[in-house]
Amino acid sequence: MINKLEKKLKIKFYNKDLLLRALTHSSYKNENPTEDDNERLEFLGDAVIELLISNYLYDLGIKEEGELTKRRAQAVCEEALAIYAKHLGLSQFLRVGKGLDAANYRTNPTINADAFEAVFAAVYLDQGYEKVKEVFNNLIVPHLDEVKNIKDYKSTLQELVQTDRKNVVYELTNETGPSHNKRFTIVVKLEDKVLGTGTAGTKKEAEQRAAKEALKKVKKE
Repeated sequence: MINKLEKKLKIKFYNKDLLLRALTHSSYKNENPTEDDNERLEFLGDAVIELLISNYLYDLGIKEEGELTKRRAQAVCEEALAIYAKHLGLSQFLRVGKGLDAANYRTNPTINADAFEAVFAAVYLDQGYEKVKEVFNNLIVPHLDEVKNIKDYKSTLQELVQTDRKNVVYELTNETGPSHNKRFTIVVKLEDKVLGTGTAGTKKEAEQRAAKEALKKVKKE
């Protein structure tokens, strides 16, 4: 399994256990306590991908910061990450708990997006920045046109309120569920006034849903 994925990534890992961990969902760890899941790698991979796309967009010569922010948000949102993961065929390599596998969680967009971030962290830790940049150019850059029309509610909301020199703030207000099936509730505020609330399986998606609800309110006002 690992060898097949390495071929797709065009990499030979020095530490194959690192890649295996990137593919391991917390539900698998719950059934196999000796295993490590990919949650810490996901955290790092999120930052790695954001740096790579930021560098890529900067090199394109885009002048407006608002456009840079919008393009980056589109490229790194959960929906976009799930698209990259699908092109890679990542779902076939995931290790998920038997209960989740039976419920078709293997193709769940959130699980695939998280694993995709974890794989980037694994590449970065195993082989460094230049190699992970090559992977970025192979796996993400060819699909940027496909994700550029994804609706980024957070950037749109920020653009609307910036005309008054104000900033919106996102706050996590609730977190429920087991580690393999978390639900996050986030509110978006403008000067302590709650504009919208969103709940989803990831904080990013919850923020987008909160921003979507806030946009409806802001536009009415």
